[in-house]
Amino acid sequence: MLAQAVRRLALAIPTLLAIVAAAFVLMHLAPGGPFTKERQVPAEIERRLEAEYGLDLPIGQQLLRYLVGTKERGGGLIRGDLGPSMTYKDKNVADIIAEGAPTSAILGVSAMALALLIGTFLGVIAALRQNKAQDYLIMALAIAGVCLPPLVVGPIMQLLFGMQWQLLPTAGLHRDEYGVRYLILPVFTLSLPIIAVVSRLMRASMIEALRSNPIRTARAKGLPEQQVIWRHALPIAILPVVSYAGPALAGVMAGSFVIETVFALPGIGKQFVLAAQQRDYTLVMGVVLIYSFLIILLNLAADLTYRMLDPRSRAA
Repeated sequence: MLAQAVRRLALAIPTLLAIVAAAFVLMHLAPGGPFTKERQVPAEIERRLEAEYGLDLPIGQQLLRYLVGTKERGGGLIRGDLGPSMTYKDKNVADIIAEGAPTSAILGVSAMALALLIGTFLGVIAALRQNKAQDYLIMALAIAGVCLPPLVVGPIMQLLFGMQWQLLPTAGLHRDEYGVRYLILPVFTLSLPIIAVVSRLMRASMIEALRSNPIRTARAKGLPEQQVIWRHALPIAILPVVSYAGPALAGVMAGSFVIETVFALPGIGKQFVLAAQQRDYTLVMGVVLIYSFLIILLNLAADLTYRMLDPRSRAA
């Protein structure tokens, strides 16, 4: 298992380089630039700024400079330097990402944990009440959760719970208290699509597990039904959910871009949206690199967890 993890991480290096190159080229091909904003900048000053950041060079040389740095200033991605921000004065990309990372991490992990907990529970209930009222109700809610994106659900939650009923805050985050009240709406909104998918996936997997030979054997031994379900059927049925968890968490992180903007949370996703609008090339590249690396790690963790839970995959 350790050898497999090392091989996967080694293969991640060229994958990350390809992602960096593609994102770098696409970002520079977009119209506009970091110094072409609403406020007019004199042409001479704009040329000096572009020369300062190497934007006057051909795109291939710009990419090489971003990867290996320069003799005069050093730096470069291969040395772990994400470079300075082009729009935030006297700030490095690493510092900006570090400021927003705690908020994004709490938001993403909380949403994923809530989705797995509620989705697994609902899926098990639906499987145990197959073709009954509870099953139909849960699956109807799951379909609604899949069809309604967070971009639609978020403003509705703000309107109902924040403005009309005034139960929860609708925007911002108090870091002093790191108030749970400020995270309830964004976490719930972000977790809804994952709850829907997990519940449907868990229902199908649980139905199949309850019909399997090991469960028939456990029942034939006279074990209590609750023990058969939670100790024997659930570990079998949870395997597809584990496989889905890695890509799902990656989807949660991508969805946090929208949620952090809608709820005005000071996370990496909101910084990414602002950086893309302002054509802050280095900040966009830093966020893309961080998220790409996290997605690779999360998929690797999901695969390794699956192998630990399923002895058949270890023997393969």
